[in-house]
Amino acid sequence: MTRSFDAIIIGAGQAGPPLAGRLTAAGRSVALIERHLFGGTCVNTGCMPTKALVASAYAAHLASRSADLGIVIDGPIRVDPAALKARQRAIAETARGNVERWLKGMAGCTVIEGHARFTGPREVAVGSQRLTAPLIVIDVGGRAAVPDLPGIGTVPFLTNSSLLQLDRVPEHLVVIGGSYIGLEFAQMYRRFGARVTVVERGARLVGREDPEISEAIAEILRAEGIALRLGAECVRLAPHPDGVAVGVTCTEGAPEIVGSDLLLAVGRVPNTGDLGLDAAGIVTDARGYIAVGDDLQTAVPGLYALGDCNGRGAFTHTAYNDFEIVAANLLDGQSRRVSDRVPGYALYIDPPLGRVGLTETEARAGGRSVLVGTRPMRRVGRAVEKGETAGLMKVVADAETQEILGAAILGTGGDEAVHGILDMMNAGARYPTLQWAVPIQPTVSELIPTVIGEMRPSR
Repeated sequence: MTRSFDAIIIGAGQAGPPLAGRLTAAGRSVALIERHLFGGTCVNTGCMPTKALVASAYAAHLASRSADLGIVIDGPIRVDPAALKARQRAIAETARGNVERWLKGMAGCTVIEGHARFTGPREVAVGSQRLTAPLIVIDVGGRAAVPDLPGIGTVPFLTNSSLLQLDRVPEHLVVIGGSYIGLEFAQMYRRFGARVTVVERGARLVGREDPEISEAIAEILRAEGIALRLGAECVRLAPHPDGVAVGVTCTEGAPEIVGSDLLLAVGRVPNTGDLGLDAAGIVTDARGYIAVGDDLQTAVPGLYALGDCNGRGAFTHTAYNDFEIVAANLLDGQSRRVSDRVPGYALYIDPPLGRVGLTETEARAGGRSVLVGTRPMRRVGRAVEKGETAGLMKVVADAETQEILGAAILGTGGDEAVHGILDMMNAGARYPTLQWAVPIQPTVSELIPTVIGEMRPSR
């Protein structure tokens, strides 16, 4: 027997549950299928537990330098690994439980726990059950990539998910991957007391950023005692009595690093390989991401892919915006598009990097005439007062159209301050408008008009 619904949603990440809420509120029947943990990556192994650890690491760091602020703490600072784990797991489990209870108590929503597979363009199987609907939405997220490195099958390793299960601090954590996930874990575990080495194949960290941003990030990490092995073009792994031996090819430094623990942080892959997408006629790219149009619809009318599995964004906020776009188009008579989205994201090391729009490198590669303004955080009063002066601010604009193209704020409060620029970009305002804003003092944001006022042609 086949059960019919108005909509089927596969996955209970950041896009699926709110879409179920909008659809059921509009009187439509919804089947929501989840095979593992409600809440998706953000709630269970991403934003919430990791940022809880980031907060703990910040507290440990602040305590360690309290004397700089005139506060004396008698005795050594001690980290309780079991308490760290318990705190972040409690936060994740509470959020997961809230999502699950909301969905299971939602009128008009039938929650089915199991593995969904397409058996046709309008039909899904979950075990022996058969479900059909004219609207099917895929929100299955992604997982850590495990690269085919030489020796990968011979050594134990951690991913962002399994690392969260540790109730100890590694003696020496070797992180393969010098971008967002790897650097966040590298700094937090260094602050918890581990030796940390970051191995990155590229010539610099976070290669998508402008060179001076990458270098400033490297300086922040090196200042905390994190070893960086850049240009590691031939990474290989082997068992070692003390843990894992990581072979690298670099221009300097020892050819091999021995770590007690190994973290792989080299990107993500979508959870699309076992959904039977071929049976529905759904097309994926070479990496497994579902191909969608500007309205997030696949090549099959009525079938949509939201969140990490569509390759159009790798963040909680982009997944939620995917939901907003589809809900607005299906229920509100609008014509929202992914291409209208102003991209923004953050790197949650301390101090954080808040980024929006294009980098200077990207803007110049697009043939634009570019204006650039920068200011080191040591010349930002708020940073000086907090004793956190690492980093810099940078704004990029089009010299001809006066359009704000992008910004990076690497510094205390940068993940919040950058929203002043993001909001102006969303509103389509030109940089002279923002230049004449009167921000509150003392804040990091108060220096944004100053940076804009000092913009000069990029060379």
